[in-house]
Amino acid sequence: MTKQVKVGDLTLGDGHIYIQSMLNVRADNIEGSVKQAVALEKAGCEIIRAAVPRIENAELIPALKKAVNVPIVADIHFDYRIALKCAELGVDKIRINPGNIGARENVKAVAEACKKRGIPIRIGVNSGSLEKKVLEKYGAPVPAAFVESALENVKLLNMYDFDDIVISIKSSDVKTTIEAYRLLHEQTDYPLHLGVTETGTAHMGIIKSAIGIGSLLCDGIGDTIRVSLTADPVEEVRAAKDILKACGIGGGVNIVACPTCGRTQIDLISLADKVEKAVSGINKNIKIAVMGCPVNGPGEAREADLGITGGNGKAVIFRKGEILRTVPEENVLDALMEEIEKLP
Repeated sequence: MTKQVKVGDLTLGDGHIYIQSMLNVRADNIEGSVKQAVALEKAGCEIIRAAVPRIENAELIPALKKAVNVPIVADIHFDYRIALKCAELGVDKIRINPGNIGARENVKAVAEACKKRGIPIRIGVNSGSLEKKVLEKYGAPVPAAFVESALENVKLLNMYDFDDIVISIKSSDVKTTIEAYRLLHEQTDYPLHLGVTETGTAHMGIIKSAIGIGSLLCDGIGDTIRVSLTADPVEEVRAAKDILKACGIGGGVNIVACPTCGRTQIDLISLADKVEKAVSGINKNIKIAVMGCPVNGPGEAREADLGITGGNGKAVIFRKGEILRTVPEENVLDALMEEIEKLP
């Protein structure tokens, strides 16, 4: 049973997987940061994190809180006073690595400030932040090293009577990330924030994230996710939604489409792309099958809320395997969208 932790109006550990992203606009550019946060919320981001590198940058927190209705997380390193200021200004969660903010008195001060205001703390461990003694013990950033570091930091916060904790242990190596989270899941009931760090540009980054995050979600592990990409953060949110759908989690339109073969008699590749774009803003929990021939078409369409197959200039629209109508191939997208409108 996962411990429930409140982040703003949300409850981590309630069974919902919350999508996160992080602003990549400079912290001193408040106008640009606010604009990006609004775009993220509109795209479906449920928790927004912002780096706060200097204490004067803490003024970003109330500006973000005023602009969006999702919880704001302050990402803080090295200077514990920044965490204290962000807590004072109403941040919803603080992400720190207790090992890099100095003396234990600093950790105590952050824990007390957060407890006073009901602000949870995410302990974020990654390859670059493992303590020297942990690296010396294991010789490399192996899964057990991540887990030991995280649990030691949990003990440190617990020492100061603080227990509203979320944990992340991210590696840039997909296999290490998966093994580390599985090991941690066996040893703690705190909510886990999933992600593979430093995955790169959108193409490989999405692949690495889908494998790492998707594997863990299919194991029943994880309470929040972030797809870390060297790209527009809105792309992170879109990728996260798709990963959730691929794992059978979350809502929205799920499209299945055959890979095409020599039997295909319809411009399926173009059609599938058009369908994907046309339904991108639809929140109905439905499955659409875009098929190229009668071999797989009827079977997939029988499982789908709506399905398309066709050839020789015509297309057939199915609903749960039953033919609804036949239309000219060039009109099939419009006809499909009309049928989607009819679905509850």
